[in-house]
Amino acid sequence: MVLVLSVIAVVLAIINGLQYFSRRKLNQELQEVSETLADIVRRKSSEKVFIQTDHKNVQLFLVQINRLLDYNQKVRADYSKTKESLRKMLSNMSHDLKTPLTVILGYVEKLKLDQEMTEKERNEITVRLHQKTLSVIALMNKFFDLVKIESDDYAIPLSRIAINEICRKSVLEFFELLQGKGLQVEIDIPEQPYYILGNEEGLNRILSNLISNAIQYGSDGGVFGLTLREDRKYIAIDIWDKGKGIAEVHQDRVFDRLYTLDDARNPQFQGSGLGLSITKRLTESMKGSIHLSSKPYKKTVFTCVFKRITY
Repeated sequence: MVLVLSVIAVVLAIINGLQYFSRRKLNQELQEVSETLADIVRRKSSEKVFIQTDHKNVQLFLVQINRLLDYNQKVRADYSKTKESLRKMLSNMSHDLKTPLTVILGYVEKLKLDQEMTEKERNEITVRLHQKTLSVIALMNKFFDLVKIESDDYAIPLSRIAINEICRKSVLEFFELLQGKGLQVEIDIPEQPYYILGNEEGLNRILSNLISNAIQYGSDGGVFGLTLREDRKYIAIDIWDKGKGIAEVHQDRVFDRLYTLDDARNPQFQGSGLGLSITKRLTESMKGSIHLSSKPYKKTVFTCVFKRITY
């Protein structure tokens, strides 16, 4: 009996000893994790926590910590990108407003101070002043439209629309301007009606922005084209020109807010950099996507792709 009790006492002592050393090792590992995390936070590092351990729970704990660190790093990167984008947007917006407002102020001062101005000169300056004022209002409207479209609570109503007729009407609206630019117009819109789940007003604006963009930046190629085609489950609209095109380095950025195409295509034009950004957001609001392909003086194509519906 005494022998049995002695054996039990030894076993309990061994168990207690093992538990003590296990707890001590666990505390050491947790302390190491804590210190490593504190160091990562202090240095704003993108490192992960790597600790050698046999504890399954500690291993799972480390996995979750590293997932959290990955998420934190992504949030920080997104924040930095958003902050830089906002800084550039405000800088560009300030420049785009300051220039025409300075011109407007010059016109106003001239009208106010020049007493020897003829009536004809006064009328000409008044017309230019009116045009500049309208351009500033148009720029502001585009900016506020983009803010509205990008807001979380913005929802565009979608319904079944026939895309063929909308494409035809959009080209007709610009036909005189296309002819005035001396552009050869190549339109390929099938007679068979194609339907998408979209918004007619939104699609009109998408096409208007893309056609205007092609005329403004691609007219040196002498050709404007619009092609409507189907690809099984999808409907695609190609709006293309054969102008100077867009350098590959710029192609991923043309849809950014207030990023102008001036460096990419034609420096003599001064765009607001909002039209293509609005176009992209509207397209995505209609569950579609927009893509760009450009080979200088061969073909520059903006393609909008929407899911086709057959009912």
